[in-house]
Amino acid sequence: MTDLHEALRDDVRMLGTSLGETIESHLGSEFLEKIENVRKLAKEGRSEEQPEHEELLKALHDLKEDDVLPLARAFTQFLNLANIAEEHHRVRRHLEVKDVCTPDSMCTLFAQLRQKGFGPKKIAQTLADTHIDLVLTAHPTEVNRRTLIQKYDDIADCLRRLDRGDTEAQQRLDELIRQIWHTDEIRQQRPTPVDEAKWGFAVIENSLWSAVPKFLRRLDAQLEETLGEKLPLDSSPIRFASWMGGDRDGNPNVTAKVTEEVLLLSRWMAANLYLNDIDALRAELSMYDASKELRERVGDAAEPYRALLSEVRERLKATKKWVNAQLKGEIPTCEPVYVHEEDLLEPLMLCHRSLQECGMSIIADSALEDIIRRIACFGLTLVKLDIRQSSDRHAQVFEELAQFYGLGSYNGWSEEGRQNFLLKELQSRRPLFPKGWTPSAEVQEVIDTCQVVANAEKSALGSYVISMASHPSDVLAVILLLREMGISHNMRVVPLFETLNDLDNARDCIDALLKVDWYKAYTEGEQEVMIGYSDSSKDAGQLAAAWGQFKAQEGLTQLCKDHGVHLTLFHGRGGTVGRGGGPSHTAILAQPPGSVDHSLRLTEQGEMIRFKYGMPDLAVRNLELCTGAVLEATLDPAPGPEESWREQMSSMTVRSLEGYRSIVREDPMFVPYFRAATPEQELAKLPLGSRPAKRRQDGGVESLRAIPWIFAWTQIRLMLPAWLGSDHALEDALDAKSAALVKEMYQRWPFFKSTIDMLEMVLAKSDRKLSAYYDERLVSQELGILGSSLRERLGNMVGLINEIKDQDGLLKDHPVIRQSIDVRNPYIDPLHFLQAELLHRDRNQPDQRLEQALMVTMAGISAGMRNTG
Repeated sequence: MTDLHEALRDDVRMLGTSLGETIESHLGSEFLEKIENVRKLAKEGRSEEQPEHEELLKALHDLKEDDVLPLARAFTQFLNLANIAEEHHRVRRHLEVKDVCTPDSMCTLFAQLRQKGFGPKKIAQTLADTHIDLVLTAHPTEVNRRTLIQKYDDIADCLRRLDRGDTEAQQRLDELIRQIWHTDEIRQQRPTPVDEAKWGFAVIENSLWSAVPKFLRRLDAQLEETLGEKLPLDSSPIRFASWMGGDRDGNPNVTAKVTEEVLLLSRWMAANLYLNDIDALRAELSMYDASKELRERVGDAAEPYRALLSEVRERLKATKKWVNAQLKGEIPTCEPVYVHEEDLLEPLMLCHRSLQECGMSIIADSALEDIIRRIACFGLTLVKLDIRQSSDRHAQVFEELAQFYGLGSYNGWSEEGRQNFLLKELQSRRPLFPKGWTPSAEVQEVIDTCQVVANAEKSALGSYVISMASHPSDVLAVILLLREMGISHNMRVVPLFETLNDLDNARDCIDALLKVDWYKAYTEGEQEVMIGYSDSSKDAGQLAAAWGQFKAQEGLTQLCKDHGVHLTLFHGRGGTVGRGGGPSHTAILAQPPGSVDHSLRLTEQGEMIRFKYGMPDLAVRNLELCTGAVLEATLDPAPGPEESWREQMSSMTVRSLEGYRSIVREDPMFVPYFRAATPEQELAKLPLGSRPAKRRQDGGVESLRAIPWIFAWTQIRLMLPAWLGSDHALEDALDAKSAALVKEMYQRWPFFKSTIDMLEMVLAKSDRKLSAYYDERLVSQELGILGSSLRERLGNMVGLINEIKDQDGLLKDHPVIRQSIDVRNPYIDPLHFLQAELLHRDRNQPDQRLEQALMVTMAGISAGMRNTG
């Protein structure tokens, strides 16, 4: 282990040296000395002997104006390079273990389930029946440009080559670091929704395309080694979906035309990747022995496998041509193309059977099986596209229709009236839309989107998610619109419950929906519900939101059981704790018992996609962890909370909610303080994603999206959304003779343990002194009183976590994470001090060069913190 950590230090040192040489060759040795001096002073400022940063602040103050941007860039790029080294090291540590069955591998889980009485066939069948959708979303939390991400991936590849002794990799690595230094970190323009979708496809092409068959192969090997069972070739417990190009909630840039283009691009990309695979496979399968079944198909061809694969190749080429024509707005030719994945799978399975029958199983089990397993996971579209839209946009369609028909105001009708109207129309044979009706542009856009969805293949689509859904009519309205547009299947229409009030009412809403006989028949026994983590946390604070989510899931699980309907919960989790983030496998195991029943959907957002799935070996590891957690939660869930824990949790969340909202909603100083102390306003200048930062441009904090809300607090290291309110709740509980009960909850209840552990992780990244410096530079004396009070509460919160965990410092049981944070701080500190100064100048004397430097500090702090929103 020591050797491995030494290897990480060596990698970081090597990357830092190469970056230093690059900077020196560009800006000279004098400037490099300034950087080194700043780094040294930042490190000294963190030492106990010199806890203040006076010398560092003086050095930064003495910088020439022209030095500010390159200094910010130097520290930002070092932090990005350190991230690459850490990610590579995680892979290296995992690969050092040669045995397939390690203590945290699937083999160990299979063995544990056996010991608990689950038979091999039961475990294997449960795994085969598991349906996990990882939903890639384009939430604007990925700061780095796609151009730079590709270069970072290439650096990781160089590190792998160097580990294998390839000395030529060093030259390529130095070249890449020079390319990065001479490339702008910040995009000049916001990405379009199509750009975001292409970025998602690139993650699949560059990493997941190779990771998925490797993951499934390992899963199959571990299943066979431990239980003597096999994973069916056409089975993949994990598939991918996407919101990129489908999520139009509050994003006017995602239009029906965009969605149509993204659906076509995903088919083109899939056909292209399969074509490359088939070409490579065709080169491999030169054998002449073939089964009778294959001979009947290809005749007396000298190379039967190649003959059959030539047909597949031509059809894939035709599919690409067909998609291209549609993208150009041309009429496609009538050549046969691949529409259903079974059509692509059939000739490959025929080859597989023939090879096995002819004694060539080893050949069958290689590249051919990899393609078959890719089809099981990626289908013909790589991802299934979800659609998301707000309920009020669908209601607007019926409002205008009702006005046209002289029926009054649809929005003014009772819920019963709306349901009766929608159900009557759903069962009517006449068209819903009259010929002489001219809808508004907003309504026409909703109709056009439903038309695009109706025209798409069932296999290309995931769920239609309705945000701000609170009534059965919200769901029925979407089904009616899709039916009117001619959809040929019963698409999953999924209400999203995202505020605390919505979560509290979720059970009653779904109950009312399932009591509608027509709708219950429509579900075909499957109900999906989405739980929103980001907005509920912003609405109520982390602790109250977490408990609200837990109770909603409990209620929905029991309700669907009572109705005889299978429930799939869709968890809309972010990358940070303030948005429901944290390790996915821990969160899955902390769900209410019975709520994970063979199926789960989970969002993977922004920069977390790259951190978890950007390297094939890391992707394999994360896919295994997720699959194992779902299998365990399905077969052997943790018991639910004891009544005393439930009562304590309810009591704490009442106090937590009060402590959170008394500041965020009721303190008149809060919004002015937030705007002054954080770079919230300036974040809008950072071209992160295609979606506007606010739902309404004239709104306050309540209209701010959850991501910039978290991003702003992360930048000043106060981390307020993750802990505000929890401090008062835990303080009261530990002071009110409940300390033993709270500690028992932490030891024995996975949900509460997960909540406290994730909170601890965030607190370890907080820094009261840095936050105080932002106040000193940016906040009036009057508003500073609130800042000082919040920092005092943050300090108390740290003490409360340590008390619950019986420790004298944060992350005592996670020394590697603690060390990672401590090593990064001296490189992040100068960026914080620079940022505070640049914010001060930007607000008083705006300057374009300084604005660029300000954006670079935001990117650097995000890289150092390993997350944004």
